[in-house]
This record gives sequence, structure tokens and C-alpha cells, in this order.
Amino acid sequence: MVAAMNLKNQVCVITGAGKGIGLATARALLERGAQVALLDVDENALQTALSALDNSNAISVRCDVTKAAEVEAARATITSRLGHIAVWVNNAGLARHRWIQDYTEAEIDLMLAVNLKGSILGSQAALRAMIPQKRGHIINIISTASLRGIPSETVYCAAKWGVRGFTQGLAEEAAAHRIRVTALLPGGVDTAFWDDASQRQAPKQLFLKPEHIADGILRCLEMEDFCVPRELVLRSLDDSDFSVKPE
Repeated sequence: MVAAMNLKNQVCVITGAGKGIGLATARALLERGAQVALLDVDENALQTALSALDNSNAISVRCDVTKAAEVEAARATITSRLGHIAVWVNNAGLARHRWIQDYTEAEIDLMLAVNLKGSILGSQAALRAMIPQKRGHIINIISTASLRGIPSETVYCAAKWGVRGFTQGLAEEAAAHRIRVTALLPGGVDTAFWDDASQRQAPKQLFLKPEHIADGILRCLEMEDFCVPRELVLRSLDDSDFSVKPE
């Protein structure tokens, strides 16, 4: 059997790392001794995150994940500054909560670009870094919105269903190069995702915290290399689609 990944000194890349799940994951990886590159399109959020982390093993790279040239430039910068990339977490994502007839074309384009195209471009960059090493782990943060249609999240669902299908194909291709690919599907998480969800009463007190998702990522990464956690769904015990009361 091949040993599990020891994260100490391993170079880990996280997109959408300025806050929420990305920032929590960066903190968890740094606690394991990893070197972490935080990517985000929001320069101010990146600087705030770096200050909060206060760790010399963390660097930030501003990157728009919808632009292939920027993603590739980020990969080159990270490799130059930190070394070979072992982990790439495609976490960048966003939603606009609207009834379907109320979405603007710009909102539709933005959600498809960040959630779907961003995951594809990030995975391309990760593979270019990992294939020569014949080892690595790509984790795509998707959503339980890729499992069912949700009112006021129709376009977000479309994007995440696309990411899930893409990830399944990616896993097959990457395995030939001894690279692991995991789809992680969180349910409700208490983040800024819900800030404009006026159509739904989001019960944040029932949701997971970003740290729960970060813990799930760590558990996947630290499994023995021979074992591939292909898909992991994480929901709080109280996050349910049905109201069921014990008799």
C-alpha cells in the first residue's frame, strides 16, 4: 500500500480563499504544517485573510478563476515561490438567489463562469502541476445543489450539476496519472452565500460551519493514496429536505 499524504510542507492551493470555507481550509492546512497559497479575486479579502492567519507558510495570489491566463499565471507563481503543488482545492463559487424569470444574463454568465468554468480551469492547472509528479489530490467543492433542483437557485444548480459531471470524468482521467480527485458536496453552510437569499428563509443556526467542511477536506487528503474518496456529502443533522418527527 502507498502511504497517506503527510501534509507537512506540502504545497496546497485554495481558490476562493479570502473568506468562508476557503479561509477555514487554509487555516486547517496551515495547522497541519502545509504551505498554503490563497487565491481570490478580491485583493482586500486576501490581505485580511493573510493578516488573520498570521503564518509565514501562507502566501496570497490574486486570481480571477474565470480567466485561463490568470489561473495559469497563479500556478507558475506558486510553483516558483513554494515548489511542487500537491493539493488543489477548487472552492471559488458564488450564487445569486432569484426566481428564474428575474435573472439577468450577466448574473447567469457570472455563475456559470465562476462555479463551472473556474473549476475546469483550476483542475487543468492542477493537472499540469501534478502529472509530472504522478501524485496529487484535486478537491472540487460542489454542493448538494448538484443532487436536486432548488427553487431560487436554479442557475446555481445548473452550474453545480455541471461541476459534478465534470468531476466524475476528471477523476477517471486523473487516476491514470495516480492523481486523486474528490467531489465534496456540502449542504447548508453558514457563510456569505446566503446574504441575498430573500426568497428563502435560510436557517443558519441549523447549518454547518466552514470549519466542518475544512475538516472533511483534511480527512480526504489524509487517507492512504491507494484509497480515493470519490464523493463526500456533508450536511448537518438538522439540515433536511423533509420535516420528520420521531413518534
